[in-house]
Amino acid sequence: MKELTHYIGGEHVKGTSGRFADVFNPATGEVQSKCPLASTEELNKAVDIAAAAQPAWGATNPQRRARVMMEFVRLLNRDMDKLAEALSSEHGKTFPDAKGDIQRGLEVVEYCIGAPQLLKGEFTDGAGPGIDMYSMKQPLGVSAGITPFNFPAMIPMWMFAPALACGNAFILKPSERDPSVPLMLAELMEEAGLPKGLLQVVNGDKDAVDAILDNPVIQSVGFVGSTPIAEYIYGRGCSNGKRVQCFGGAKNHMIIMPDADMDQAADALVGAGYGAAGERCMAISVAVPVGDETADRLIEKLVPRIEKLKVGPFTAGNDVDYGPVVTAAAKEKILGLIQSGVDQGAELVVDGRDFSLQGYENGFFVGPHLFDKVTPDMDIYQQEIFGPVLSTVRAASYEEALKLAMDHEMGNGTAIYTRDGDAARDFAARINIGMVGVNVPIPVPLAYHTFGGWKKSMFGDLNQHGPDAFKFYTRTKTVTSRWPSGIKEGGEFNFKAMD
Repeated sequence: MKELTHYIGGEHVKGTSGRFADVFNPATGEVQSKCPLASTEELNKAVDIAAAAQPAWGATNPQRRARVMMEFVRLLNRDMDKLAEALSSEHGKTFPDAKGDIQRGLEVVEYCIGAPQLLKGEFTDGAGPGIDMYSMKQPLGVSAGITPFNFPAMIPMWMFAPALACGNAFILKPSERDPSVPLMLAELMEEAGLPKGLLQVVNGDKDAVDAILDNPVIQSVGFVGSTPIAEYIYGRGCSNGKRVQCFGGAKNHMIIMPDADMDQAADALVGAGYGAAGERCMAISVAVPVGDETADRLIEKLVPRIEKLKVGPFTAGNDVDYGPVVTAAAKEKILGLIQSGVDQGAELVVDGRDFSLQGYENGFFVGPHLFDKVTPDMDIYQQEIFGPVLSTVRAASYEEALKLAMDHEMGNGTAIYTRDGDAARDFAARINIGMVGVNVPIPVPLAYHTFGGWKKSMFGDLNQHGPDAFKFYTRTKTVTSRWPSGIKEGGEFNFKAMD
């Protein structure tokens, strides 16, 4: 059995706590490796090494730090297939999906190459008599990130790339379910020229999380995961005086207006609802057609598309639409919620509960499911399923559809499909959700804009990547400077003239 490591001080280090988590092959259900779970002492040792390495890196000019990012981008492209294969083998997502995971992280690294421009301060000449005023953006010191299983390449890069570009050291605590790619990324960062000790990967569970939140040297913490854990991390981190940004769960609605192109809307729902087995915080899990006629036409378009979806292991290549979910526990939770939907009266139009794949009977595969006539009081509407399940909630009017999305406690992403520019403009202006798509099913902003939800999908005041990342990983210092000049009298400076 392969035993994974931490990455501390530029070296692979075996765990010493004696505790391990199983890392599965989701397609077969077999344990393929053991991931060490760090103790508080192991985490604190990594922080000490990072703190010792950070001052020299923080004093390195931004252009040189940007060159490390440039080389890292080259290495990511060089090793794209190798990284994607490792990612798929532990997570289960298809090979193209795994490459997309890496690519979206890579784009944030590319944005961070602009650090010399993004870290420029402000200057006011002559703010007063002989007085100049300027600001500096300086690194925090040591930052940390706690990242989820569903994007084991993208989200770590969303955090450590801007943190390092700003001059910080970074402690990464990735998911123990698929930890290999974060370890590989740390190796590549050092191959790109990052000095040792600046990017540490410490695997772990709640013990490591609490050690991060309680360590006084760590100045900021980023988190992506479920809403209850986001609330816990935000509260404990803030009470310990840290800067914290936490991104929680989602229940993303797509409004389908009667004038929408129904083929386009159906294609978008299938891709956004079932891609990556629904294990995306930006997955569309609720379709809201406006009017029964719209709903009937939508269901008619959806059913044959969903029934044609191919589910299988990533080794099947491009012939697979999505793979298994990450663990047996995840599969059990999804199937339990599906049964609750049936028990509470939703109409199960496409039933994938009996799905089985020959040769992979022990894998964590879940067939595609489509519910119709879901109501807001049902568990499948209230909870984030995080699986290949799409719920249809029929709305009698646009206002009712809008209210559904606005009343839900989560506010990560939403979309509207329509040919009516006025309806789209009104929707974008009024909706209380952080990311909005107009005829775009998964409205994830590109790297030079910021990513973040509203309501219980996000805790904190600064979003991920884009300009907000450079604000989050720096603190601003403002300097008011006066250099008074003496008036020469007889070859001497008359300092009294300066009073």
